[in-house]
Amino acid sequence: MPRIEPSSPLPPSLYAETARQSEPLPSFTGEARASVAIIGGGFAGLSAALHLAELGVDVALLEANEIGWGASGRNGGQVNPGLKHSPAEILRDYGENLGARMIALSGMAPDLVFSIIEKHGIACAGRRGGTLRAVKTIKQADAAKHLTDDYASHGAPVKYFDAPEVAARTGTPYYLGAMFDPRGGDVNPLGYARGLAMAAQRAGAKLYTGSRVQALARAGNGWVVSLACGTLHAEHVVLCTNAYESGLWPGLARSMVPVFSMIAASEPLSMKLAATVMPARSVLYEQADITVYFRVDDGNRLLMGGRSPSRDTSNRRDFRYLLAYAQKLWPASQDVDWTHFWNGQLAMTADHYPHLHEPAEGVIACLGCNGRGVALMTAMGQQIAARILGARTEELAMPVSGIRTIPLHAFWPAGVAARVAYGRFKEAIGL
Repeated sequence: MPRIEPSSPLPPSLYAETARQSEPLPSFTGEARASVAIIGGGFAGLSAALHLAELGVDVALLEANEIGWGASGRNGGQVNPGLKHSPAEILRDYGENLGARMIALSGMAPDLVFSIIEKHGIACAGRRGGTLRAVKTIKQADAAKHLTDDYASHGAPVKYFDAPEVAARTGTPYYLGAMFDPRGGDVNPLGYARGLAMAAQRAGAKLYTGSRVQALARAGNGWVVSLACGTLHAEHVVLCTNAYESGLWPGLARSMVPVFSMIAASEPLSMKLAATVMPARSVLYEQADITVYFRVDDGNRLLMGGRSPSRDTSNRRDFRYLLAYAQKLWPASQDVDWTHFWNGQLAMTADHYPHLHEPAEGVIACLGCNGRGVALMTAMGQQIAARILGARTEELAMPVSGIRTIPLHAFWPAGVAARVAYGRFKEAIGL
C-alpha cells in the first residue's frame, strides 16, 4: 500500500479556511501501471480524470502538492461563460465550423460545472446569479452593446443593462453599463476542486498528492513517468500543470506567461451593507486592460480581485489598490475589516485562447485558462477525455495546435509590470 504523506500546505486564504475538508490522499510510491497518467490536480486534470473514470478508463492523477493547490484553489470563484474573444473574433480566427464549436463549448461551460456539482453533490457554495461584464467609458459601452448583439446572434441569453440597471444590481453608480449573462455564477473554487477529486475517486480514478513528477520518457508504445519514490507506466500522459509548469515538456513553460492575480476578502458584511453591495449576487468583472473582478460570497464576504505584483504575497500593503477600489465603489464599506489576502499564478497565452497540444503520440498538454479557469478548464478536461477515447481532432471543440514559445519569454515580469502601469495610467485619464 502507498504511504500517506502530508503534501505541501495550501497558501492561507479564505477558501482554505471555509472549503470542504479534503480526504487524505496517498503519495505515489513503488511501480504501477495505468492507461492514463494525468499530471496536475487542478480543474482540467480533475475533470479529465472524472470523465475518463466514469467511462471505465484506468486513470492515475499525480499532484505535486495538494488538490487545488494552484490557481484552481486560489482564483476569484467566478464561473464565467465564453472565451476572452468575441464570437466574431473566434469565427475570424478559426472559421465557421470549429469557431462555432468553440463558441458553444465555452458558452455552455458553466452548465457543465453546475451539472457536475448537482450530480455529485459537491458542497462548494455553488450559485448561479449570472455574470456582469461591466464598462466605465462611452467607448467601452458601445463595444459592450455590440458584443451583446454578437453573443445574442449565436443564441446566448445575454442582455445589455444600462447604468441605472447596473447600479441596482451592484449597489454602485460607477459603471455606465454591462453585458449580463445569466449562465454565469460562482463557487468556492477550492471546495469545487476537492469535490471533483472525490467524485473522480468514487468513479475509480486513483489520485496521489505530494507526488511531484521529475521526468517523462518514451518506452515502447507508452510512457514512463518518473517520481522521486516510484515509476508509473502509462499509455497516455496528460499535462495539466498550467501556470506552474516546471519544464516537464520542452517549450511548454515558455508558451505561456504566468501572471499573478490577487484577492482580498472582507469580514462578513453587516446585513444592512450586504443588502446594498452586489444585492443581485451576480459576479462582475470589468471590461478593461487591467481588470478588477469581485463578488459577495455565501457568507456575505466581499471578495475583490485584480492584478498582483509578480511574486507571492499576503502582505496587506500590496492590496491597498483593491481596498481603495472597494471604497470607491461602495463608500459605506470604508469601515469594513479585510481579513484575508492571497495571490497566485494563472496562465496567459499570447493569443488569449486556451491551448491544447499533442507534442508526441500519447501525450496531451492543456494550459492557458487566461483567467477563466473554473468553467473553461472543466470543459477542457472533458475534451481531453474525449480525445483519449478516440475523438478525431475535427470533432473536438478546441483546436489542437503545436507548442509556440513566446519570444523574449525571460523578460515576462518586466513586461507584465509595464502592462499594469500602462493600464492604470489609461484608467486614470479615462481611456
